[in-house]
Amino acid sequence: MIAKTEEDIQSLKEIGKIVAAIRDEMVKQTVPGITTKELDEIAESMFEQAGAISAPKGEYDFPGYTCISVNEEVAHGIPGSRVIREGDIVNIDVSGSKNGYFADTGISFVVGEGEAVLAKICQVAKEAFEEGLKKIKPGSKKSGIGKAVINTARKHGLTVIKNLTGHGIGRSIHEAPDHIYNYHEPWDDELLKTGMVIAFEPFISTREEEVYQLDDGWTYVTDKSFVAQLEHTIIITKDGPVIITQ
Repeated sequence: MIAKTEEDIQSLKEIGKIVAAIRDEMVKQTVPGITTKELDEIAESMFEQAGAISAPKGEYDFPGYTCISVNEEVAHGIPGSRVIREGDIVNIDVSGSKNGYFADTGISFVVGEGEAVLAKICQVAKEAFEEGLKKIKPGSKKSGIGKAVINTARKHGLTVIKNLTGHGIGRSIHEAPDHIYNYHEPWDDELLKTGMVIAFEPFISTREEEVYQLDDGWTYVTDKSFVAQLEHTIIITKDGPVIITQ
């Protein structure tokens, strides 16, 4: 969407604050021994308390209030009986709506002490996000965001997942622009506009550049890679990008 009014901006900030709070509480509660279902129940309660709706459940009838992906899972992991263990890399993705406005956020992190490479890809995902953020301004080519992401990954001897992308958001969970790539597509020369609302989410990978979907119809995985993601919802303004899910 294009945020044009003060109501647009304040409503987006409100749902952004809600999903960020849910994300942060779930991260805090992610300790060895807890199940992904128990983590999802935290989100269920917080959505209800905030008067907000889980986007995966409300829009797609997803079997959970949030997506929780562990180790080989990269995105859209279904909450269930899986027990979190020391050293796991976990991704928590929270999206929701309130009063017809949507926001989306996600983060990957290591539970306790894990392999050094896991901490590395989480850190590089953060760095790639920050480098891409510098390219998010009115009049810039959308392709510059992906170029910044993949250049950051390569600098650290890593790569990106190419078939998972960012997207437009605002009045629905997925809207134009349909794709914000994490690599450079020269033909993708759409110009960013003032007021545009996007979900920007670099996926940094140790080896593989594509994920595939499991038979459950939801979960995306890799065979031989670890992957880390960082996602925020952003309003593009003439004064710079405003992150509403900080």
